[in-house]
Amino acid sequence: MEKLKLYIRESYNELMYNVTWPSFSSLQSNTVLVLVGSVIFALIILLMDLVWKTGTDFIYGNA
Repeated sequence: MEKLKLYIRESYNELMYNVTWPSFSSLQSNTVLVLVGSVIFALIILLMDLVWKTGTDFIYGNA
């Protein structure tokens, strides 16, 4: 039990005094960047899926 208390105490100290937290504006801009990148990535996957479906429908005559 003592090891668990030590671990929690050291983890708390690490998070409070040694971790550099981003500013709120930096966090907002990075969040927007991740959202835009995720949407672009999803659109690319959608396009690839549509091309694949069209190609397989053409090959197998399911159109």
